[in-house]
Amino acid sequence: MTKRILILSVFVVASCGLAYELIAGALSSYLLGDSVLQFSTIIGCYLFAMGVGAHFSKYVADEDVLARFIDIELAVGLIGGLSAAILFMTFSWMAAPFRTLLYVLVFMVGALVGMEVPLVMRALNERQTAFNELVSRVLTFDYLGALAVSLLFPLVLAPHLGLVRTGFLFGMLNVAVGLWTLHAFRNELRGVAGRALRAGIVMLVLVAGFGMSDRLVKWGEHGLFGDEIVYATTTPYQRLVITKWKDDTRLYINGNLQFSSRDEYRYHEALVHPALERLPWAKRVLVLGGGDGLALREILRYPNIEHVTVVDLDPAMTGAFTTRPELAKLNHGSFSDKRVKVVNADAAIWLQNSQAMFDAAIIDFPDPSSFALGKLYSVPFYGMVKKHVAANGLVVVQSTSPFFAPHAYWTIDATLREVGMKTFPYHAYVPSFGEWGFVLASPQQEYTPPSSYRLPLRFLNAATTREMFAFPPDMQRIDMAPNRLNTQSLVHEFEQDWRQVIR
Repeated sequence: MTKRILILSVFVVASCGLAYELIAGALSSYLLGDSVLQFSTIIGCYLFAMGVGAHFSKYVADEDVLARFIDIELAVGLIGGLSAAILFMTFSWMAAPFRTLLYVLVFMVGALVGMEVPLVMRALNERQTAFNELVSRVLTFDYLGALAVSLLFPLVLAPHLGLVRTGFLFGMLNVAVGLWTLHAFRNELRGVAGRALRAGIVMLVLVAGFGMSDRLVKWGEHGLFGDEIVYATTTPYQRLVITKWKDDTRLYINGNLQFSSRDEYRYHEALVHPALERLPWAKRVLVLGGGDGLALREILRYPNIEHVTVVDLDPAMTGAFTTRPELAKLNHGSFSDKRVKVVNADAAIWLQNSQAMFDAAIIDFPDPSSFALGKLYSVPFYGMVKKHVAANGLVVVQSTSPFFAPHAYWTIDATLREVGMKTFPYHAYVPSFGEWGFVLASPQQEYTPPSSYRLPLRFLNAATTREMFAFPPDMQRIDMAPNRLNTQSLVHEFEQDWRQVIR
C-alpha cells in the first residue's frame, strides 16, 4: 500500500512540476511577447534547476528521505502555487524587477521539483523494490503525469481557470501529496504534528488564493491598465481585457492596446476606405483578423458590398463584440448583418482549404510580436492571400508604425512585393498609437489614391489622403529582406525597433 502511495505521488508531482513550467512560459509570453524566446529560456532554466535539485538530493540522509520529501512538497506547493499571482502583480505594479523575479521563481521551483523523484526512488528502494521495477514504475508515472497536464493545460485549465487560479490549484495538489504521505507514513516520521500544522497553513493560504483569484487578477489589471475593467477573459489563444473611462473604451490583447474608441475611426477609415473607394464594383470582401468588427463596420457602409467573410481565430473575441451591447454599439452591430459570415479558424489553415475568391482583402492582425503572429506576415501567407483576391482587386495590411518600427514596416512591404504584388505604402496619425502604417497591394493593377470619397468620413478627405501616401524624410523606405517562414526575421526586426523606442 505504501509503495502505491509513493508511485501515485510521482504522477501528481510530475503533473504539478510541468504545470508550473507551462504557467511561467504562458504568463511571460502574454506579458513580454515572443513566445518562442520565453518558453525556450524558461524551459532551459527550469531543466537546469531540476538538475541542480537532483544533485543536491544525495545530501539528504537516508533516515530523512520521507520527511524531506514532505517538506519539499509544502515548499513547492507554496512557491509554485503563488508564483503566477506574484509575477502578475509584479508586472502590473512594478514592471522593472519582473524578469529577474521570473527566473528566480522558475529556478527555485525547478530545483525543488528536481529533488522529488530521486527522493521517491530512494524511499521505494528502501522498501526493497527491485531496481528494474523501481525505474520502470517511477518513470512511467512521471511521464504519464506530464502527458496529462500537457493536454489539460491548453484545453481546460488556462482557458477556463486562468493562469493564476491554475497555479493555486496545482499548489494545493502538491500540499495534498505532502499530507497523504505524512498520513501514510506517520508511524515512521518524527514531528508529524508540526508538519501537519505547516501543511494546513499552506493549504489555507492556497485555498484562499484560489477563491480570491478573480479579485487578484482584477486588482493587478487595474494597476496595469489604470481604467475600469468592464470585460476580461482568458481564451486558449490570448487574454482579452476591455476597459472604460468616461467615453473611452479600450481593447487590450495580452496587455497590448488594440484600439481606443476615441480615435479608432482614424485607424479604421485609413485601413478600409483608400482601397474600397477605388473598387466601386467590389461585391465580396475578405477580412482576416478584425474580430472587433470595427473594420467590418466601415466595409458594410458601401451599398455595393454583398458578402463579407471575417476569419478570426478566437470565438471569444467575435462573440463578445456580437453579444455585449456596449461593444456591439461600437461596431454598429456589424456581426449581425446578413451579409456577414464569421469563421473562427486559423487564417492560414482557412486560406489553404478555401476556394473562395474576393474582390478585396482587409488584413487586420495584431502586430507581429511573436512567431505565431509573424507567420501571418510571411511570404507563404501572402502568397495564399494573393490566390484568393481578383487580379484587379486590392489587399490592405495593417503594418505597425513606419516611424517607431521602420525596419518591421518595410519588411512587411518587401514581403508583399516578394509574392509578386505591387505595393503602395501609406501612413496615418492615430493619437492612441502615434504615426501608424499600412500597405496597400495589388496582384496586377496600378493604384492611384482617391481624391474624393462617396461616403461621409470623419478623418479622410482629399488632403489627408494625399498626406498619407507621402512619406517625410524621417520615414523614408528602407531596403529590407522579406519575412520568410523559416527565419521569421520580421519578429526580430519588430522587437528590436520597439526596444529602441522603450529605451
